[in-house]
Amino acid sequence: MELGLSRKHEAFRDDVRAFLDEKLTPELAQAGARMTSVYSDYESAMAWHRILFEKGWIAPGWPVEYGGTGWDVVERYIFQSECARAGTPGISPMGVGMCGPVLIGHGSKEQKDFYLPRILSGEDFWCQGYSEPGAGSDLASLQMSAVEDGDDFICNGTKIWTTHAQHANRIFCLVRTDGSGKPQQGITFLLIDMGTPGIKVDPIIMLTGEHIQNQIFFDDVRVPKKNVVGKIGEGWTVAKYLLEFERGNAYAPGLHERLKKIRAMASEERGGDGTRLIDDAAFAGKLSDAEVALTAIEYTEHRVLSTLSQGGAPGAASSMLKTRGTEMSQHLTELAIEAAHYYIAPFQPHVTRPGGPVPGFKPPAQKDAVGPEHSLTVMGKYLNDRAGSIYAGSNEIQRGIMSKAVLGL
Repeated sequence: MELGLSRKHEAFRDDVRAFLDEKLTPELAQAGARMTSVYSDYESAMAWHRILFEKGWIAPGWPVEYGGTGWDVVERYIFQSECARAGTPGISPMGVGMCGPVLIGHGSKEQKDFYLPRILSGEDFWCQGYSEPGAGSDLASLQMSAVEDGDDFICNGTKIWTTHAQHANRIFCLVRTDGSGKPQQGITFLLIDMGTPGIKVDPIIMLTGEHIQNQIFFDDVRVPKKNVVGKIGEGWTVAKYLLEFERGNAYAPGLHERLKKIRAMASEERGGDGTRLIDDAAFAGKLSDAEVALTAIEYTEHRVLSTLSQGGAPGAASSMLKTRGTEMSQHLTELAIEAAHYYIAPFQPHVTRPGGPVPGFKPPAQKDAVGPEHSLTVMGKYLNDRAGSIYAGSNEIQRGIMSKAVLGL
């Protein structure tokens, strides 16, 4: 097996690095470096989105005929790896990474012609309407109703944990159009304009103080039937297709970069006695264990790349990567706390880049950061990442999927 890059891919990597050196401004680099969430703040995300769109690199995974780059799977992985190395802000995955692929795979021609260009340009900013107060990991128990009324549906219910709904002008939703059969039946995938009368967005403030998540209420919201993706009552099939993309992100490049930073933090002297955390055998062992686990994640991602390059789907491997990737991410936040030591204590969102505004926080008169640059985001990331093993389907559910699909249990 040849694990090195071909000359073609080495040249592509050099092109990506040159682009990042030119286009990643100091302001955007700082925004990426000081993220405390898995999501960039809206302004930074959209600024980087526009740069990638202008270059034609906003949708690496899309087919060329819909505005994709034409890159092979190795080139896409290289691009993601180099963005992680450079520390770019993340773009919102809801449009380009989720709704776009679903429309390409299941949407009508009219839907593709209308929505896809707007997703690429950033004119439409999407959020995801899946979870409900009584239907999170058990998504099939969702109750938001959509009742037929001529050429429309009348929608009533609520969605929760909806990321950046306060910024979104559109939402893709799972709604119940028929409750007479099994839970997975009678669910429909529906596109909704967030400006439609009857929609209300309430903020949910996270442990970090950030306003990233929301609860959305739908009160007699009228939605045209032409906004159904796929067929009425067959939204569960569309939803599963989407979740393979949501759970199939490449984790290893970003995790490797974070581990490098933790190692560098631990290599600095603590206090004036010359001691370093990296010299502690127990902590050094933790770093080595994390490196081994990350290598396993990386090689699993390479297996998925091979499958995708042959026209296959990620399948159960997406559940495996989502589980191991999010749990490793949480573990790295714990190692970072050990490395940052007492610098984790100050609450200073005014010098970081939270994934959303921090309502009620008043910056101190002395606005300079407390502590070294590498420690500013440590506690924020730790608190924010507690949700990692829950979102996109809890890791307990992912293990159930793997046990059925892989082990036949």
